[in-house]
Amino acid sequence: MKSEKLGLKELIAMGVGGMVGGGIFSVLGLSVGLAGHAAPIAFLIGGVIATLTGFSYSKLGLEFRSDGGSFTYMEKSVGNKNVAAIGGWLLLVGYIGTLALYSYTFGVYGTAMAGSSQYSSALRHFFASFIILVFLGINLYGIKTASHTEVLIVITKLIILLLFAGMGLFFVKENYILPVFNKSSSDLFVGAALIFVAYEGFELIPNTINEMKNPDKNLTRSIMLSILITIIVYVLVSFVAVGNLTPDKIAQSKEYALAEAAKPFLGRAGFVLIGIGALLSTASAINATLFGTARLGMAMAQEEDLPKIFSFKERTKNIPWVSLTIISLLTLIFVNIADLTLISSFASSTFLLIFIFINFSAIKLSKRIKIKKIFPFLGLLLSGLSWIVLVGYIWNENKNEFIWLGVFYAAVVLSELLFSERRIFFKSNKKNK
Repeated sequence: MKSEKLGLKELIAMGVGGMVGGGIFSVLGLSVGLAGHAAPIAFLIGGVIATLTGFSYSKLGLEFRSDGGSFTYMEKSVGNKNVAAIGGWLLLVGYIGTLALYSYTFGVYGTAMAGSSQYSSALRHFFASFIILVFLGINLYGIKTASHTEVLIVITKLIILLLFAGMGLFFVKENYILPVFNKSSSDLFVGAALIFVAYEGFELIPNTINEMKNPDKNLTRSIMLSILITIIVYVLVSFVAVGNLTPDKIAQSKEYALAEAAKPFLGRAGFVLIGIGALLSTASAINATLFGTARLGMAMAQEEDLPKIFSFKERTKNIPWVSLTIISLLTLIFVNIADLTLISSFASSTFLLIFIFINFSAIKLSKRIKIKKIFPFLGLLLSGLSWIVLVGYIWNENKNEFIWLGVFYAAVVLSELLFSERRIFFKSNKKNK
């Protein structure tokens, strides 16, 4: 049976779908609240970090060609297997966090579109759970079904967002956007760090390198083009949102601020249009993230970093059905017990840590992967500074959230040190013989 391969358009759709998901819709209000009129610059800063790190990913991906993606690159650059595996565990848990963020946002917009406040909490939980189960079914059915669905969804949501941005530009109010820096520079960088989860997603592309057409050309192209498209969309959309609503109004709207921003020039129809865009965006982000994360889980299991059952796959379609099912179930639990603040903070912090690690890997392996060290060095520096800014903000604003983040990370480290095949403590006698 001829294997199905992913072309450039499917790969770009996967990257854009992974990024333009819950991010712009769920964290826009928070970014504007901190960065003020300079919110588009905050999104641009995040885009610069993503571009530098994306270049590191493309070089590492072409060298190692593994479904394990980020995990494989960390493993190849670090001599200590436990340290590399901790990075792999963090990556997997981070993806579950982003899946929870996207499904939470889908639930919020689904509830807002329903227009009923009487059962809003129950509806949000229903919609958030429903969309995870839908894309679990699609991904279990087959690779091409998932990728074709992704292309259609991404094209539709980009048309909606660009329509919003194009029309909204004519209604931007000068006093809403000037002065550009109406808040401090420190607030700008905090805003950039907090919305960084909006750029998580492009790193899923290398996970599918063994299912690509012409990876030597399409891997780098798809990563860079998907990031560029996403930067343009984020900067335009955030500029129009800032120019049509006051920061206070955006803050009041919270999770559905972008839909509220369409009302001044499109009325109720604009709210509905952006609501549809949000549903499509979060849906495609779930699709892309679930597709890549399941293959990460399979690759980690093949390296004995997860239980062997994660490596089981359907024989004729190469679908890691066990990994897909377990990751979906964990996401369902997370999205139904955690709040949005904790989910988004954990996701942003985790992926900044991963990107620090990836840029470090590119520096260490620079000769082998043929990359100039200045690019991964800048990526590492900016990712590191952003993570410090984010953690400092969480510490100052919400000590309980800071403690929960610490608990999550401690659990990941202990899982590796106590329960993995390479565990340091409680080693089995069988392994030592």
